[in-house]
Amino acid sequence: MKPIRLPEPPSGGMGVPDIFEGGVDVIRRAIVISNGTTAAENQSVGLVRALGLADKLSIYRVTRQRWGVNEWLHWLSRLIRQIFTDSRFATSPPDMKSFPFPGLLSILEEDGKKIASIASETYKNVLKGIFPPFREGPLLVVACGHHTVSIASSVKHLASEKVFVIQVQHPRSCLDRFDLVITPRHDYYALTASGQQEIPRIFRRWITPQDTPGSNVVFTIGALHQADSTALRLAANAWHDELAPLPKPLLVVNIGGPTRNCKYSSDLATQLVGSLQNVLASCGSVIVSFSRRTPMKVFDIVKRDLGGHPKIYIWDGEDPNLHMGQLAWADAFVITTDSISMLSEACSTGKPIYVIGSEHCKWKFSAFHKTLRERGAVRPFTGFEDMSNTWSYPPLNDAAEVAAQVRDILAKRGLALGH
Repeated sequence: MKPIRLPEPPSGGMGVPDIFEGGVDVIRRAIVISNGTTAAENQSVGLVRALGLADKLSIYRVTRQRWGVNEWLHWLSRLIRQIFTDSRFATSPPDMKSFPFPGLLSILEEDGKKIASIASETYKNVLKGIFPPFREGPLLVVACGHHTVSIASSVKHLASEKVFVIQVQHPRSCLDRFDLVITPRHDYYALTASGQQEIPRIFRRWITPQDTPGSNVVFTIGALHQADSTALRLAANAWHDELAPLPKPLLVVNIGGPTRNCKYSSDLATQLVGSLQNVLASCGSVIVSFSRRTPMKVFDIVKRDLGGHPKIYIWDGEDPNLHMGQLAWADAFVITTDSISMLSEACSTGKPIYVIGSEHCKWKFSAFHKTLRERGAVRPFTGFEDMSNTWSYPPLNDAAEVAAQVRDILAKRGLALGH
């Protein structure tokens, strides 16, 4: 058989598509700016995983002493930005140097200068042995949490051509300071008819900017996270010996804690205990776990009333954390409605989810729960359920869907993701 000979590439610049002239910008590295909380960091890392850059990832944590001078500086800076970026006063993207109190802002942006410097070094790097004009391209910067907003926006300002900056969660300020903003649709609840009835006009602009979302805003249903199909398969294998032998069906109960938008007391714990006792006959085994926000009085009620039952295992919060194992091996979930993150992760499994406490939640949390009910992902936990009866729905896969949109947006800018 004669060997196949491929045509030689054209010499010089003849026949080279315009898109390749001057080299191709490929994003090969990512930096996550985290506010130090697990929930916010999981969202950023989950997106980077979905984009295929998890093995080229660095994390920078912004830690601030709560209610110390840095906390007050942050809120003062946020107030200044809100005033000076209001669309009623600004006709173009604001210049960072035009802000008053530059010393104040420089304190908050000190880490941003370092990341911008890293971006410049990455951008100048040439891959030896391939093509001299083939650059690594911009650095992908993903930030999440209100403490990261000023730093992420300063990175964009200081290295605008060398970074692609994504802010996860609504920054509550001018959206054009970022290349992309990824936010749950319920963050715009204040502008809906129901939201306008609940929220006084004077407070709306502090909750959601009045600007119509532009082309750089991508919506999700819930929170981004790392519980993708690959992670769940790995968790199923890692926790096989501990969780596979448990009698089925395995019911996982995730208990959070009251928030300002989902206020409840120990009465909810008493209600939960009673409902769980009613469904135990149809359960093979039950695992109960708590979040960092769970009040001690809630933990004590659950531990006191359920801790001695042979079907029930109560996780004490010590390592190793079996959270991913629970997601992989559970047959059904019961989850308190205060945590969008916990619900979003469970919804990625397509397994039955029963929620408790939704009547205590208001405004955007109510909107989120309503969306999940309409998708068939959640049902109220009444205590009359037969846990051996199962049901399913299309898994909620925000990270993968957002990643596809990010790739399209990058392509329109002449950028690609490398590995």
